[in-house]
Amino acid sequence: MQELIERIRSEGVNLGGGILKVDSLINHQLDPQLMLGMGTAIAERFADVPIDRILTAEISGIAPALMVGIELGIPVVYARKKKPITMAGPVYLETAPSHTKGGETLLLVSAEFLRAGENVLIIDDFLASGRTLLALARIVKSARANLVGVGVVVEKTFENGRAAVQAQFDVPIHALATITAMEGAAISLLDTRQTRLELD
Repeated sequence: MQELIERIRSEGVNLGGGILKVDSLINHQLDPQLMLGMGTAIAERFADVPIDRILTAEISGIAPALMVGIELGIPVVYARKKKPITMAGPVYLETAPSHTKGGETLLLVSAEFLRAGENVLIIDDFLASGRTLLALARIVKSARANLVGVGVVVEKTFENGRAAVQAQFDVPIHALATITAMEGAAISLLDTRQTRLELD
């Protein structure tokens, strides 16, 4: 998605250690029009896939997942990091490392909102090491539901998360912006316009 790529180029900050700050777009302040565009773009890539439910993780995955849900007309469930008193009954629980906060993060989903036999699309803000997406995929598997695809806003290919996910779950993965390297202060992005030119 070229608009997203250009915004990352102009507003993204390389904090070192593979951490990309995009707080003005995704992770703190949200640009509603850009978010709508992202939802449309991801929904288009999965338009031919039967999907019953979208799964994401709080909190940064919620906005893009919701936009995709609006486009596809399907409900969105987000894995919570703390169990509220309202979450009664069976719960699917996984852990995933937090790249920005350090340590392990709990991911909890009530069995009430993830049912056996459903087709589930996972949406998240980042694909880096793939460990959060793998945790969400394991939740889908525990629910005896079917993982049919993964959509992410930004993929960092140099952390090899795509290969880690596809080694365990053979599903299509689509990213709207692809970062190929983060060295020094630089952020190297795959330009979709250049890719189209090379394909032509």
